[in-house]
This record gives sequence, C-alpha cells and structure tokens, in this order.
Amino acid sequence: MKKPVPAPTRRQFLKTTTGAAAGATAMAMNASSYARVIGANERISVAQIGCGNRGFGAHMPGIGKHATDQNIEITAVCDVWTEYRERAVEKVKEDYGRAPRAFTAYKEVLVLDDVDAVMIATCDFQHARMLEDTANAKKDCYCEKPLSMDVEALRSSVDAVKKNGVVCQMGTQRRSYPTFRGCRETYRSGILGDVSRIEIFSNGSKPNWYKRLVRKPLAASEVDWPQFLMHLPERPFSDQQFAGWFGYRDYCSGSIGQFMSHYSDLINFLTGTTYPESAVAAGGTFVWDDEHKFDCRDQVQVTLTYPEGFMFTYLTNFGNAAGRRTMIYGNNGIMDINDKKPFLSGEGAFEKGKIPLEPEAIAPVECPDHFLDWLQCLRTRGQPVAPIEAGHEHSIACIMADRAMQTGQRQIYDRAKDQIRPG
Repeated sequence: MKKPVPAPTRRQFLKTTTGAAAGATAMAMNASSYARVIGANERISVAQIGCGNRGFGAHMPGIGKHATDQNIEITAVCDVWTEYRERAVEKVKEDYGRAPRAFTAYKEVLVLDDVDAVMIATCDFQHARMLEDTANAKKDCYCEKPLSMDVEALRSSVDAVKKNGVVCQMGTQRRSYPTFRGCRETYRSGILGDVSRIEIFSNGSKPNWYKRLVRKPLAASEVDWPQFLMHLPERPFSDQQFAGWFGYRDYCSGSIGQFMSHYSDLINFLTGTTYPESAVAAGGTFVWDDEHKFDCRDQVQVTLTYPEGFMFTYLTNFGNAAGRRTMIYGNNGIMDINDKKPFLSGEGAFEKGKIPLEPEAIAPVECPDHFLDWLQCLRTRGQPVAPIEAGHEHSIACIMADRAMQTGQRQIYDRAKDQIRPG
C-alpha cells in the first residue's frame, strides 16, 4: 500500500498560514483560549447571525436540543431581511421563554459584551470577513462552509482565529456522521489497498438556486441591502439576486462552494490528506439558460490530484438527477461512502478475494453531533472535529477548482507560500 503523506503538524500549519510570527501566535492562542474556560454552571450566551434556511432550520434547532444539558441560550439574532429576523425572534421566545435582541447589522452583535459565541449562517461571500470580525471580537464561532471564496480573506480569517484563541467549528458536518466515522476507520485500516481515484457525482434535475425564487417578491424596504452587500461594490437592490444568491458568482461559486466543499472536506477527514496539488475543471450552462441569467454553471466537473497518489473527481449535473455516485476505488475493491448505508465490495479488484464481492455494510461509529461537539469545546477549549484548519483546507480546494473552471488553466497550490497559481 502507498505510504500516506503525513498531515502537517499544527506548528507546520501555522508556519504556512501566518509566516514568521506564527509560533508566537500559537502560544498566544493557547494562553488566550484557556483563560476563557467557561464554568459548568455558567450559561453560554449565543448569537445567531443569518436566520434563513440554514440558520433557522439547522443552527437554532441544532443547539436548541442541547440547550438544557449544555446550559446555553440564544440571546441575539441578526438578519438583513425583516421577515426572517422577526421569525427568529418568535422562535427564540418560544424556545427560551424570552425574546432575543434583534439586529440587521452583524457588527452590532459583536460589540455585545454578554455574547460568548456566534453562529454564522449567511451567504458564502460573507463568511470569511464575518468570521474574522467575530474572532477579533474574541467570540467563539460556528461558521458555515465554504469558509472563503478568495485566498486573502481566507488567510485573514484563519490568522484572526488563531491570534485570538477562539474555538471555531466549521459547518462541514459530515465529519460528525457516525456512518462517516465508520468509513474513516475502515479506510485507514488499509483494506482497500492502493487507492487511485475517488468520485463524487452530486446530480440534480434543477440547480438549487431556483428554490428560493418561489416566494412573493420583496420590496427594498424589507431588506437592509447595504448590509447584505458588505464589501462588494454598491449596486441597486435586486430581489432576484437576494433570493437566488446561490446562482450568482458575486455571492457564490455555485455547486463548487455549496457542495464540493462538503466532499473535499470529507475526503480529507477520511483519508488524512489536506491539500490537493493541482486542479483542472470545466463547466457550462447547458440546460438552465433563462431569463434569470444566473452565472453559476449547471454543469461542473473538477479533478483534483493529491500528494498521496490519488485523484478526486467531483461532478454536478443540474440537468438530470440520475447517476449519483460516492465511490472510493482501491486495487482490492471499492468503498461506497454514501451517508445512509456505506459499504465495501470486492467489485473490480485486481487481487480477488481480499474483500468479499458481495457488498458488506460498514458499521457506524457513534460520536457527538456537530453542534454538540462545538458546544462541548466551548467549555473545555478543546479542538472541535472541524477546526479552522479544516476550513482553510476545503477552501483552498474550492478556490483552486473555481479558478481552474473560470480560466481554463490548471491550478497549482504552493503549500509553503499558501499561494494558488496557474501551472
């Protein structure tokens, strides 16, 4: 079996992301972080920034079910859209017995002295800067993926988390699925032999950005548009861009940021790899070219090569939902890494008999759910299962893939310089 390239140590990672001052940063992080240990009887005050489908539908109930045993309370909510903000206020009042403070500007949340931790569930282009500001406010954070759409903002957010010693959990929650914990143990046993290729085909009949268009049109008075745009150039309010931001490149890299980020992170988690060496990609809009003029592609195909000696191919077909695939290929057989019933099989093996031909279920390994893992780490100051390093890693893969697709040029990652370049 090929010898895996060892993952960088924490000190090595700091050197590649923060330069000469990294060692001092690491020590400052430890001292700062452990100085903030929260007592078991002390209530943790949490703010929810972004109260849409992910914030309202996953974050709030995700920590809510642990509210009593972890002694936490949502005390502030923030959203640029009046309807979502008010909906969140009512839900918090129902769940915790009192209304939270409500804001449209996220920086107003960060100056609240009594807020200990923040959950970010906003648009992709906002994540990195919001996380950087949150860390600089010395508040712990749970931040959705992808962490960043550009290397500079990515580097700044990582540095801020490390400098301030905050606990940060990335929203790549597949790391906390018992099924994938089982897949990880099975993969690392070496049973697959030499792994040559991993394939993820994430197909759908229609792009996910259309689903939010099916609602009543919004008036400009219902949205704090400047707060939505943040650092982007000023432009007139667009209800369509606000509703369907998933499909516009200013706000999102489409299926690469929305879906490939999950899978590139999962590959890192399962195999122990960290960064791809190179990326090539192609894509286009071949089906959903209509009056909405979305500029994220409905067809995307990415191939990443890794130093361990395998290729990872990610494909989205938003024209037909058939052909979904989640497969790892080794010379002893295959592992299907679907999140419901993953299995091993000797199908296609060069050396027959090392894995039975008949599919064999992979046993799950129980673990805390992703939100509980984060909440527990807020008290212990331990490292969560998807730490800031994981955010840096999956973002580099996504940025490489997106650049390769946009330019038509192969992209190379220089780990020592933390730079992506054509090559």
